[in-house]
Amino acid sequence: MPQDETDPTGGVDILTFGCRLNTYESEVMRGHAAALDDVIIVNTCAVTGEAERQARQAIRRAHRERPSTRIVVTGCAAQIDPDRWAALPGVTRVLGNEDKLKAESWSLPALESGHAVSDIMAARETAAHLVTEFAGRTRAFVQVQQGCDHRCTFCIIPFGRGPSRSVPVGVVVEQVRALVASGYREVVLTGVDITSWGGDLPGTPRLGQLCRRLLALVPELERLRLSSVDPVEIDEDVWRLLEHEPRFMPYLHLSLQAGSDMILKRMKRRHLVADAAAVIERARSIRPQIGLGADLIAGFPTEDEALFEETLAFLAQVAIPYLHVFPYSARPGTPAARMPAIPVVERKARAARVRALGAESAQRYYESLLGRELRVLMETPHSGHSEEFAPVRLAQGESETGRIEVLRGVAVDADGIVAEIV
Repeated sequence: MPQDETDPTGGVDILTFGCRLNTYESEVMRGHAAALDDVIIVNTCAVTGEAERQARQAIRRAHRERPSTRIVVTGCAAQIDPDRWAALPGVTRVLGNEDKLKAESWSLPALESGHAVSDIMAARETAAHLVTEFAGRTRAFVQVQQGCDHRCTFCIIPFGRGPSRSVPVGVVVEQVRALVASGYREVVLTGVDITSWGGDLPGTPRLGQLCRRLLALVPELERLRLSSVDPVEIDEDVWRLLEHEPRFMPYLHLSLQAGSDMILKRMKRRHLVADAAAVIERARSIRPQIGLGADLIAGFPTEDEALFEETLAFLAQVAIPYLHVFPYSARPGTPAARMPAIPVVERKARAARVRALGAESAQRYYESLLGRELRVLMETPHSGHSEEFAPVRLAQGESETGRIEVLRGVAVDADGIVAEIV
């Protein structure tokens, strides 16, 4: 579902689908479009057919409820197939992923000038955008990288985002300083493939070096967190920060996708199950209570029951508490879309089984945190997330939104940890 809802009073409303990078880019567009009135921006996602369906549904509903409002559609789905989105009722402009981040795209004359979707595969740099406000949020996202040079067989995103390109260290530091000055306590580094950061910069620095310099140059930043990382690209500086730097959050979210070597090879991933297991073991040896997450695809083409059981067995073994599970969604133009498909009903059933296993792992993980002091960034007066990204809520009383509160877990329920102020 979209991360924002429209407001019938006019102004600029943004409906954001998909990833954290889209969330960041929606804030960039919010700033660029601030002078416009009665406009709805729909920032689409192309990861799954369901994400596209929800965006189309939201556009039709917005046009039905506000027929005179101009609708601008952008994001990965719009970049990949602009004509399809331009044909929807109420859509007055389609913007590509590069075009949406240019301030000149959001003037009134530009809004009336028709569609603008440039060739994303020709992009060689990614512009930096200073964002100091994130609507309704207590942690801020900073884009450090854009695009992807890998070609996983299931993924259409490189054709929506273009080749990998990095934001220079100095620009990231400037952005983070501005966010800290605006009152943010935690920053999340985000991108399409953030562990590829630096490959196109002089000297080819690595992501860990960026994190190390960022923490050194912005000492007032209290918490730094990474978004999804590729298991085979975690560099030694990242490991050292996890071990020695308390401001570097004890949390890794792995782009895992499967727990079967055969399926990983057919996905054209660059890791095998043993590689992922080694990363998880190393992380827990450094920080035993580290929060671990993973992206999983259930029902990938050719995944028979035996191969699926391999994934289940691996997940049961490593007990990852935060699982982000997708039923496989065929993306036209990708190699996987031409492979023998698993019935949709079976994909959904397998996704449900993986989620159930993840919920069990999460409950055990939350129980392991009981009795410990947890430093929780309060996102509401009653709830927030710990350094390990465990969801925590107060058993009674309230705190201040944006405050880092020291709490002690006293119980676990289906929603996470129930805690008391220490």
